[in-house]
Amino acid sequence: MTVPRQRDARAAGGTPRRRPASRLARLRSVPPLHLVLGTTGALLAVGVVMVLSASAGGRTVADGMVLTVFVRHLIFLLLGIGAFALGMWVSPARLRRWTPWLLFACLAALVLVLVPGIGEVRGGARRWISVAGFTVQPGEAAKVVLLLWGAHVLALRGRAVRHGRYAVLPLVPVALLAGALLMLQPALSTTVALGVIVLSLLFFAGAPLVLLAGLSGGALLGVAVLGLTADYRRDRISTFLGAGDELGAGYQSRQALLSLADGGLFGTGLGQGRAKWDYLPNAANDFIFAVIGEELGLVGGLAVLALYLLLAWVGLRVAARTRDTFLRLVTAATATWVVVQAAMNVGYVVGLLPVTGQQLPLVSAGGTALVSTLFLLGLVANAARRVR
Repeated sequence: MTVPRQRDARAAGGTPRRRPASRLARLRSVPPLHLVLGTTGALLAVGVVMVLSASAGGRTVADGMVLTVFVRHLIFLLLGIGAFALGMWVSPARLRRWTPWLLFACLAALVLVLVPGIGEVRGGARRWISVAGFTVQPGEAAKVVLLLWGAHVLALRGRAVRHGRYAVLPLVPVALLAGALLMLQPALSTTVALGVIVLSLLFFAGAPLVLLAGLSGGALLGVAVLGLTADYRRDRISTFLGAGDELGAGYQSRQALLSLADGGLFGTGLGQGRAKWDYLPNAANDFIFAVIGEELGLVGGLAVLALYLLLAWVGLRVAARTRDTFLRLVTAATATWVVVQAAMNVGYVVGLLPVTGQQLPLVSAGGTALVSTLFLLGLVANAARRVR
């Protein structure tokens, strides 16, 4: 019995058949800049739709404030798009020259916001400065400036960062100073974000793992201590552990879980959610993911999370292929910060973390946070357009 031989396409004068490329291979073939622009644009589109939906209910309808919330978001979105364009086309060398001055101005703003008559108090915290009818948060600018200045300093250090003292000084002391000023507002969530940024910068710069472990342990201990120093933070921790009042400090968390449960697999339909009708406070801001889960269901929530993972993957891929050390650190730290902040927001919405007040990047109702995030993503696009 003879075994039939497979026909050799080349010998027969034909061309060998190509196996269909995998989805991941096709994704890798897409230019990095297109991926950054597409993913960022998709998240912004989700934000525009969900902010309008989340604000179209309850007191905003009764007071005629629906368009006020939405228009305010659009204004900050336009400012953010301008910041994105600036970050995309700015010269990295010129930006590095400005980072020390930006750091000085940012620390001065963190001091000024604590001065009565300059800083605006909301909900017991003095975090805002009113400028031309709009309020800005110096704390949000602090995250951007510290990331840029930290990347500048670590880029100057080069391989010397592998020695602990060159990695710590002066980045960590300056970050501790900024964190102390933030805690005087108080703003624990922003302080935690600063810690994530500093640790990610040190990690991608090549700092010793022993140093990173020590700093991480100290940061966790500091967060635990700070979490117990204020009554409202203790209440949030008690609620997370199951010992809080569900009608008091645990009200938002409970309503968020109920909203997610109502959404099921495919959701109640866009605009058909009930949580925004004064059942869920801050529906358009900190707890917008609960509205996404209710109206778009588990499928919609997972799609949003997939966009964040794609953005993180693209950012780290661009960072790995960027030759400029400063841009590489900025890109990697930005990708890490965005995905960690998104994870923290989703984590406390679904009950896996205590409520910290972190917004969902690019999706929550706009403000200084939206503008600062888009500027950093513009720098990621800046790096993406330089790689092939």
